Amino acid sequence: MKPLIKALTSTALLLTCFTAASAFAETSLWKVSKNNDYVYLGGTVHILPASQFPLPKEFELAYNDSTSLVLEANMPDPMDQAAQIAMVQKLAYKNGKKLSDVISPETFTKLKQYFSPFGINIDQYNGFKPGMIVTLMVTMEAQKANLAGEGVDAYFAQRAKKDARAMEYLESVDFQLNLFSNMGAGNEDAFIKISLSQMHEFEAIFRKILPAWRSGDIKTLNELVVEPIISEDPKSYQSMFVNRNNNWLPKIEAMFNDKDREFVLVGAGHLVGKDSVINLLKAKGYKVVKL
Repeated sequence: MKPLIKALTSTALLLTCFTAASAFAETSLWKVSKNNDYVYLGGTVHILPASQFPLPKEFELAYNDSTSLVLEANMPDPMDQAAQIAMVQKLAYKNGKKLSDVISPETFTKLKQYFSPFGINIDQYNGFKPGMIVTLMVTMEAQKANLAGEGVDAYFAQRAKKDARAMEYLESVDFQLNLFSNMGAGNEDAFIKISLSQMHEFEAIFRKILPAWRSGDIKTLNELVVEPIISEDPKSYQSMFVNRNNNWLPKIEAMFNDKDREFVLVGAGHLVGKDSVINLLKAKGYKVVKL
């Protein structure tokens, strides 16, 4: 199995990076201004095949014009064994509880059938929460479709480290782990069923998402992912999108009061819709221009 840290960032793709902006825009990048100060705000894809490089030129221009890179969280090195163990423990049930205790026998059987072609015995993962199971699903599907690869965030994080550039983070690793740990909580059976139903379309949807992300095609991406998430799992939408967007807003606003010029990268799903960071900034009076 891939290191858990990479797998978790892959799973985040399904939940946070399926949307962009204007159908007539060139890519998923905004310039947010206040008086003479400005911040770059880019929507990312957390899984990006090598074929998608080089990135859209606007991302490179924003990086070169910035002095600080801001990411969602400072994810540990995938080879950090202590971090891997801590993450596994966070996603595991305690006191003997099992996944099969909270989903129906029928759904558990479907999980067995799903994982069997991958050579995975789901019984070995029966002690893990739904977030871990869906993480495994996404990882397997991406590998099968030859779509696995480090995303936009990881690419610029490596660049920033090499360039000794200042780096900041909107959330802690513990916060993100708690999000995954609580995925589907109280609604586990429906959550697993929805995930199973979506996996057979993973490759087809993702291959539409990539060009839409590059061109900022909001119509296509909204139809593919955003509306289904809102209608099928409003609880996850609230926790993964709405709450986090509002938590990030004051942190982004504070960037206009320092001497740095920040290049902020978040899953592109956070930058569209009525609850988006973009709309929140506009409501605060910031000038927001699509690049």
